[in-house]
Amino acid sequence: MRIRRILAAVIATAALAGFGITGAATATAASLTPGECEQGGGTVNHANNTCKGGMFDGQMVD
Repeated sequence: MRIRRILAAVIATAALAGFGITGAATATAASLTPGECEQGGGTVNHANNTCKGGMFDGQMVD
């Protein structure tokens, strides 16, 4: 019985930690700097402030 409680606590802690990491990654991926866009292989489209091409294609640039 005690082992089940400990195992449930460990699983719950791991799940909450996973949600925290996912939320942090989502929050930081909202917009890029021009340098990040260029390092990803794209170019900054100043007409609409987006990254054109590369791995960040279509994301907003600050």
